[in-house]
Amino acid sequence: MGKNLNRKRRHHERQFGSAEIINFLDPKFEHERALPPIKALNPTQADYLDALRKASQVIVLGPAGTGKTWLAATHAADLYRNRQIDKIILTRPNVPCGRSLGYFPGTLEDKFAPWAVPVAEAIKERIGKAAYALALKHGGIELVPFEVMRGRSWKNAFVLLDEAQNATPAEIKTFLTRIGEDCTVVINGDVSQCDLDRDSGLRTVIAMIEAQKLAVPVIEFTRADIVRSGICAMWVNAFAEAQI
Repeated sequence: MGKNLNRKRRHHERQFGSAEIINFLDPKFEHERALPPIKALNPTQADYLDALRKASQVIVLGPAGTGKTWLAATHAADLYRNRQIDKIILTRPNVPCGRSLGYFPGTLEDKFAPWAVPVAEAIKERIGKAAYALALKHGGIELVPFEVMRGRSWKNAFVLLDEAQNATPAEIKTFLTRIGEDCTVVINGDVSQCDLDRDSGLRTVIAMIEAQKLAVPVIEFTRADIVRSGICAMWVNAFAEAQI
């Protein structure tokens, strides 16, 4: 009789959502971690942070090493830690599209994971590795390849499209029409580093914002805003001078 009762109890155990699973299984996530506030290192970063906090959509442009991805990922992690959003969605175009991903082992999400490393590392720094792993496992953080984006929709989420210069106009249209209620969307790219042999969707969207005066802030970093390191700045400038 006792065994049957235990089986029934196990059968009727409450099923928890992803946020609750993290709360119950990861005490470090539940308690406040001693984290400094996100600090802008130059005026352009300050404008970017202000746009992230006030706008539902932000386009950010500029060269490597300016903090475009890091600031977006860190801000998203803070929103998630503070329960202001249900999930973080990370995506980026795959270039060469439809070819290089096939050589990675595992599922489509496993194949996509190496592309998301810069964003993932920034989030882990903010919420901790254990909380990140749990969020990824239970859907609080999603890595969404462009191949499986059609038909999806998101709400109450932070959605980051990285390397957007490599999205075609059709792909970026698909991305933007997935966005539901209560989302913050960041489109991040460097139009000078486009690897496509056709029009860039990022350039198309920027032109539409300017022509139609759409209420989407566009933050543009320059080589003077590079903060990663002096070496990074030196090489970005050197390649720019060589027009490579």
